[in-house]
Amino acid sequence: MPETAAEVYGEPLTSPLLDHEWRTIYPLGAYQIHGLAWVDPQALWLRQLPRLPFCQATLGASFLALDRVRGFILLINGENDHSEILNPYDLEPFLDADGLCLHRETLWFCRDTWLYRCHLPDWQVEKVLECRYPIYGVAVDDTGIYVACQKSGYIHCFDETGREQYRVSAPGIGFENLALRDGYLWVSDRLEQSIYCLDRQSGRIEWVALTPFAQPTAFTFDAAGRLWVAYGGEEPYLRDNPNNREAPLEIDHRDICLIHPLLYQTHREQHYTVSNGYLIEMAYVEEMSALDALHLDNLEWRIALPANSLRQKLLRVEPVGMPFRVETAGDQQVAVFEFPELRPYEARLFGWRAWLEVRGIKYHLTPADIDETLPLPPEFAAQYLVDNDELAMDQPIVQEAAREAVGTETNILRKMLKIRNYVYDRLSYAMRPTIETPDLVLKRGTGSCGEYVGVLLALARLNGIACRTVGRYKCPPHPQKRGIPLQPTYNHVWLEFYVPGVGWLPMESNPDDVVERGPYPTRFFMALPWYHVEAGKGIRFETTNYRDRGVRLGDLALNHVRFTIHGELPPSPA
Repeated sequence: MPETAAEVYGEPLTSPLLDHEWRTIYPLGAYQIHGLAWVDPQALWLRQLPRLPFCQATLGASFLALDRVRGFILLINGENDHSEILNPYDLEPFLDADGLCLHRETLWFCRDTWLYRCHLPDWQVEKVLECRYPIYGVAVDDTGIYVACQKSGYIHCFDETGREQYRVSAPGIGFENLALRDGYLWVSDRLEQSIYCLDRQSGRIEWVALTPFAQPTAFTFDAAGRLWVAYGGEEPYLRDNPNNREAPLEIDHRDICLIHPLLYQTHREQHYTVSNGYLIEMAYVEEMSALDALHLDNLEWRIALPANSLRQKLLRVEPVGMPFRVETAGDQQVAVFEFPELRPYEARLFGWRAWLEVRGIKYHLTPADIDETLPLPPEFAAQYLVDNDELAMDQPIVQEAAREAVGTETNILRKMLKIRNYVYDRLSYAMRPTIETPDLVLKRGTGSCGEYVGVLLALARLNGIACRTVGRYKCPPHPQKRGIPLQPTYNHVWLEFYVPGVGWLPMESNPDDVVERGPYPTRFFMALPWYHVEAGKGIRFETTNYRDRGVRLGDLALNHVRFTIHGELPPSPA
C-alpha cells in the first residue's frame, strides 16, 4: 500500500478481469428448482420426445430442472433462459418432489420418504425404495445409489437391489442435494450455504466452498466440469395495490429462482477455499455537521482503509472532498485527514473511495489439524488477550460465562465453537442505538451484532484465544444490481480468532443464530461471504485525536456509505 497521498491516487482503474464465458440464468416460468441435471442436447431420448421443444436446435448450456411447485420437469436453455415443460401430462408425480439425477436414460428423484425413477422418454414413474425419514437429494452411478436424509443426519448408499451398503455422516444440518463427479461425492446444503466435496467411502470432507447466493437448492456439473448451482426462496418487494387508496404500497413476496456457476479455487495445504468474487467500488464519506458550536485546533480524523487479505484485494483508493495521508497502525492502513482549525458549524465533506476485489472464503480445519504445542506469539498475547475495549472481563458474570462456555475442552477450535454456541444460546438479536459492555448484555439476554462481538471477544480472551474485531460494513448482497449505487442498511462488525500455525480465521458474530437452541449451522464459522469488506482489524475503524477529550464522532459528522458492484471476477488464481 502506498505511503503518500500522491501515490494513493494512482491511475484510472481498468477492469480486463471481468471478461468471462458464463451468465446468470433466470429460467422463464420457473418457481422453485429443487433438482438440477446437465443434459446433452443431442441425447437420443431427448430427440424421441413426442413434442420436441422449438428451441432445441439452438440449445447452449442445457439443464433438466425439477420445479416442485408445479411439478414441471423443465428443459432450460442456458443461453436465453427459455424453458420447455417436458412432462405436460405427467405433473402429479413431481409435485413437492426434491432432488434430480439423470444417469444414462433414467431420471431419479425423491418425494417424501420414497425414491423414484422413470426411464426416458417414457414418463412412467416407479418406486425404487423407501427410507425411514424424508429424503431430499439423490445421486446415482454404476457404484451405487446415494440419498440424503436430513433427519437421520446421514447420506445412505444402496445397491441396485435397494439394500443399504453403508452410510456417511452428512456434513451440514440443512436440506441437502447430491452429485457424483471425479470419484467424489458432492453435497450442497441449503442452510449452510455451502458446497462440500466428500470422499464417497469415508465421508471425509476434502474441502468446502461458500456459495455467492443464499439457499442453494440444487446443483449439477456440465460437460466441461463446471459446477452450476440453483438458488431459490422468496424476497420482499413493494407492491402497488390500486384498491388500497389510503396506503397503496404494500409489502409482498415473490419467488427467487436462478442458476449460477460456482467458481472456486482450493488451497488444501492452507485449509481454505475461495469462491465467487466481485469488483466492488466502496465510498465512505463524512459530512461535517456539528451539533454544537465547537472550535477545534489541529483536529486529526482517522478512517481505516480496506485491508488486503486472502479474499480481498485493494486495487485503488482516492480521496473524496480533501486529501489525506496514509499511516500504518499495526498491519492496517489508515487515512488521516487534517484540520488545522475547525470553526463552529463549519461544513465539510471528506472521505475515500476504493475499488476492491472481494471473494467468499471458507476454511476447513478439524481439531486434529491443530498443533496444540505451538504457543501464541507474545505480541498477540499482549494485545489480544487483554481487556482493551471495555469488555468487562473482570466482572463475575463474564468470568463465569467464560468457564461455563468451554468446560473442560482444550482444543482451540472446539473451544471457539463452544463459546459461539453458548453465546447463541444466551442471547437473542436486537438492534440497539448504543453498544453496552458484555456484563450488561449477558444480564439483558439480547444484543446487536456489536454486542455479540463484545461478548464473544471477552469469553474467548478469558479462555486464552486471541481475538480481534473486524468491520465495518457489508455490501448489499445483490450482484445482479450492477452499476447501481447501493447503500447498506446498517453498519456491521465481526471477528477473527488466531490459531497458532494457521493464522487469523474469520467468524461472523450472529448470522448463524438461526435455529432456536441449535443445532447451529457453521456456514460463517471460519468463513466470510463475498459481500463483507474487511477494514480496521483490531483497530478502531474511525477515530479522532479528540476522542479522549469527550468529543464524539456522532456529534461532529454524519457518514454516507455507498457500494457499486461493477462485475463478477474470474476464478482466483492458484
